[in-house]
Amino acid sequence: MRAIVIEEHGGPEVLRLTERDDPRPGPGEVLIDVAARGVNFIDVYQREGQYDVPLPYVPGMEAAGVIAAVGEGVDDLSVGQRVGWAMAPGGYADRAVVKASLAVPVPDAVTDEQAAALLLQGLTAHYLTRTVYAVDKGDTVLVHAAAGGTGLLLIQLAKERGARVIGTVSTEEKERLAREAGADEIIRYTETPVAGAVRDLTDGAGVAAVYDGVGRDTFDASLASLRPRGVLALFGQSSGMVPPVDPLRLTQAGSVYLVRPSLAHFVAEREELLGRARDLFELLAAGRLDVRIGGRYPLAEAGRAHRDLTGRRTTGKLLLT
Repeated sequence: MRAIVIEEHGGPEVLRLTERDDPRPGPGEVLIDVAARGVNFIDVYQREGQYDVPLPYVPGMEAAGVIAAVGEGVDDLSVGQRVGWAMAPGGYADRAVVKASLAVPVPDAVTDEQAAALLLQGLTAHYLTRTVYAVDKGDTVLVHAAAGGTGLLLIQLAKERGARVIGTVSTEEKERLAREAGADEIIRYTETPVAGAVRDLTDGAGVAAVYDGVGRDTFDASLASLRPRGVLALFGQSSGMVPPVDPLRLTQAGSVYLVRPSLAHFVAEREELLGRARDLFELLAAGRLDVRIGGRYPLAEAGRAHRDLTGRRTTGKLLLT
């Protein structure tokens, strides 16, 4: 089979297409014929060495396809069943072995591409808006990178709960996409200081929560945008890691909460994983959630997909197909 293999940390050039023997599922595992793969910033962090992954390895933490074989002890999944997964490596290949406990059945109303585009970022947006800060009707929240894959889903899930959503974007095209997803207000961060604009839009009160996947470039503005006892959910670092924070800054900002969550801790139990995925698939099938696929790339062009993602030249979700 074909597979992208990373043998050393570095830039997109280390994503090399190779030929490998077909893997076989062990006990508690399934073998999946992969149809579509999501491209995510966690793939970039692992490739660069920010996250420790033993070398060599096949990247790709999200994908969807059809089960080709099941290992011993797997009794709730079967050959021929369509499934997707997130938070397990190996997706950048024709075939992948995944723990059965991580494989989520995909309903007929959802395509392989939709599942591969939705699961990792959709589960992230779900736990952020339902658990980290449970959005309530009447809340005002701030979403950074509002036209990105996660940002567009955050907007929709927050609106589903009755929130007023302020989004940050860099261009007119990205503003259009964020507004189409339901954003009530847009701040062009390239033209307007974010924290000041948030204060103007909230009559000086600040927002209940900030969903920040950007990190270093937005952290100060995020902190300054919160209302007293607000929540800053720092779930990513696409612009780089945030320097160490003096806890006194949280007091000075209004006794606010800072959380650095990870999806793995919010889908650790299979029932929680299935419940969150079921919610997302039902919203998608009902037309109440839209997944924007911003680009499709052949598996061999994984490096180009990474360059486009990190260069902020894209909107929505990128897929390797």
